[in-house]
Amino acid sequence: MTTVGRLAPSPTGAQHLGNARTYLAAWLAARASGGRVVLRIEDIDVWRNKPDAIPQLTDDLTRLGLDWDGEPILQSMNLPAHEAALEKLQRHELVYPCTCTRTDIETAAAAPHAEHEAPPYPGTCAHRTAGDAVALTKPYAWRFRAGEAPAFDDLFRGPTALTLADLGGDFVVWRSFGVPAYQLAVVVDDAASGVTQVVRGDDLVTSTPRQLLLYQALNLPAPRFAHVPLVVGPDGRRLAKRHGDTRLQSLWKQGIRPEAVLGLLAHSCGWTPTAEPITAKELIQRFRWDTIPKAPFATTPEMVARLG
Repeated sequence: MTTVGRLAPSPTGAQHLGNARTYLAAWLAARASGGRVVLRIEDIDVWRNKPDAIPQLTDDLTRLGLDWDGEPILQSMNLPAHEAALEKLQRHELVYPCTCTRTDIETAAAAPHAEHEAPPYPGTCAHRTAGDAVALTKPYAWRFRAGEAPAFDDLFRGPTALTLADLGGDFVVWRSFGVPAYQLAVVVDDAASGVTQVVRGDDLVTSTPRQLLLYQALNLPAPRFAHVPLVVGPDGRRLAKRHGDTRLQSLWKQGIRPEAVLGLLAHSCGWTPTAEPITAKELIQRFRWDTIPKAPFATTPEMVARLG
C-alpha cells in the first residue's frame, strides 16, 4: 500500500522553526517510502485566520523544498462531509448536546496542545440523547461518548496507552456556533484524502486515542501515527516571541538560506553529523525514526543567528 502523508498547517499565525521541523519529518517519512504528500490548509477557524497567512505558509514550504501532490485542500471546503459525519454519530447516539460553559466548550476550538488541556469533563450533560437537542434553549455543542481510550503503536514512541482522564473524558466534536471541532474535522479530512500516516508534534499525543475512537465510530480506516518532540526555547517551553524571532518569513528576510535551516533541523534529528546546509531531497535517503532524540530540541537566539 502506498504511504500517503500530509502537511496540515493552520493559517492562524506565522510558521516557525518548530513547525518546519515537524513538517520536515512528516514529508521525509512519506517520501522515504516512495509515498505521496497531501497539503491541507486547516482554515476552519475563519475568525482566527491571519491575512496573507496562506501564501506565506505555502511559500515557506516551497522554500524548504517540501512539495506536495495535487492541489492544496482547504479544510473549510469539506464542511458538508463534516456535517454528514456528525449526523451519523447522532443517529447512533454516540454524541449528545452539551450546554456547559462557553469556556469549557471553546477548548475544542483548535488542536488541543498539551499545555492547553482542560480538566476531564465530568459528564454533566451525558444523560441527554441526541433528540434532546430540539428542546434546548441555550447554545450547545456536541460531545462524543468517549468510553475506553484505545492504545496504539506510535511509529516514533512505540506502544502508547493513555487513560480516559488523559483524554479529558467525553470530548467536543462540534462547536456551538456551527462548525466542527478539531478532532472530528481532521478525522473526516484525513480519511477523505486517503491519509495513511500522520506525523505531528508530541503535544498532540492525547488527540490520537480520541481520533481513533472517531475512526471506529465512523467506520473509517485509521492511519498510523507518529508524534515527534517539539522545538523549544532555552527555558524548555514551546517556541514563542519571548525566545526571539524564529518565524520562517523573518529568517528569509534576513537572507538566511533554506538549506541552512534544513541543515540545523536535520542535525537536530540525527540525520546528519553536522549542521551543514542540505536540501530536503538530499535528506530522503537519510531519514530514520530511531535517530531522532526523545527530548525536545532546544534552540537559542545564538543558534538561530549562526544560520546567517
